[in-house]
Order: sequence, then structure tokens, then C-alpha cells
Amino acid sequence: MPRHSARTGRHPIAPRTLARVNATDRTPADLLRSALAADPARPLVTFYDDATGERVELSVATFANWVAKTANLLQDGLSVEPGDRVALLLPAHWQTAVWLLACSSVGALADVAGDPAAADVVVSGPDTLDAARACSGERVALALRPLGGRFPQPPEGFADYAVEVPGQGDRFVPYAPVDPEEPALIVAGREFSGAEVVERARAEAPSLGLTGPASRLLSGLPYDTWEGLNAGLYAPLATGGSVVLCRHLDRLGEEALARRIESERVSATR
Repeated sequence: MPRHSARTGRHPIAPRTLARVNATDRTPADLLRSALAADPARPLVTFYDDATGERVELSVATFANWVAKTANLLQDGLSVEPGDRVALLLPAHWQTAVWLLACSSVGALADVAGDPAAADVVVSGPDTLDAARACSGERVALALRPLGGRFPQPPEGFADYAVEVPGQGDRFVPYAPVDPEEPALIVAGREFSGAEVVERARAEAPSLGLTGPASRLLSGLPYDTWEGLNAGLYAPLATGGSVVLCRHLDRLGEEALARRIESERVSATR
């Protein structure tokens, strides 16, 4: 059962220009809310897995719906509060991006590839379940199958994300306000507040070739470094752009990569 007793209300967000977004948003969750208000239909994350042939395209609205459901799972289903540590043992994947923004929405500390034994909650892919069992708190497992499919047999000791998330609410309101100055992300041993994530994503976006809402970045970088997270999620979100996130990109030949860059209208690559 949730440990909270009262919700904190929020005023509706009016449509805003990109300039106003840049002036007011302080957390990654703020960036997503503004993107949803500005243009919910535009693509935000297009995911390829070149080991399976999977392709998934998520508009801002679809991505935000997954984030809201996952944030409700964290807050209500797993009793996660602001400041709780969530270890994310997940690869570069569209569902990982969802979890990062869900943690930001709740105010939880997303610890990418962090120590499960030090976490309040662990979220694991199918390849890290043994390591994830070191967490004494709640454990969630993601099958990472095409279309967000569930495990054929749920892993013992874990909640199956694909089973738990569909029944969660489509709108999310945090029980407590999220402080942008509190720790929000740990990756490769470096801790960032929510405000630092946003500020650094904006500052580094031009060097990634993200110059505005029409920018589309293809990234094959893993999510276990700041550079991979920024290219694969935060910088596109901060600039109103989009990302083509590719897992197992090394399995794609040069000609096939060139065709993807053309067909996806990619403007920059990492």
C-alpha cells in the first residue's frame, strides 16, 4: 500500500513555445510535460533492436502515457517516495527511457546499472535477474520483448512489468512536489540533480547536432554513461527533437545503416 495520505495538486500546463519551455522547465519530467503540451503527435523515441528486427515508434503522447503508467506503478504499486533509490539494470531501450522519466516524475533517484543491494527498488532486464536478487526491496522484471510483451514464465521473486503496468492510471500526479535540486540520476558513478540533467542536456545539445524541434538524432550508444543517456534521451527531449535509439547497432551493415538514416530522416548520429 502507498505510504502517502494526500495528493499535491498541479495547475494545468498551457501550451508553450520552445523558448518558454527552455526558461521554465527544471526536471526531465517537466520537459516531457511541456513536449506533450506543445506537440503530442510528433515522434519522440523510435527504437530499433538489430538483434531481433524490432522497430517501435513512440509519439510524445504515447511515450508520456507509458511514463504516467510507470510512475503510478512506482508511487502506488511499489510505494516509492521522493529520494528513494531505483536501480535500473537495463540496456539502451525505449522501456528504459520510460523508467528514467517515471523516476523523474516521482522524484526517485534513478541509479543506472547501480548496486541492487543499495537500492529500495530494482528494475531488471532478463539478463541481470541474478544480480537483481541482491535487492531486499521490491523487484520488477522487464522481458524486453517486442511490443512490450511479458515473460512466458514470470521470474520468481519479481513482478512482471508487462503484467503490472497496463492497469495503472493514464495520468500521474505526484503525492509530493519534486525538488529539481535533489539527486535524480546516478550514471557511471556521477550524481546529477534533476536541474543539472536539464541544464547539461541543453548545453550539450548543439554539439550533438540537435539545433531545434526538427532535429533527429540516431544513437547507438549504450545507456551506461552520461553521453549515452544524453544522446539517447535527454538532449532530444530538451530541444524538442527526437531520437532513433538503436540497440545492437553493430550488427547492421554500412549500407543498411545509410538506408535507415535516410528513411528516418536523421540529421545527426552518435
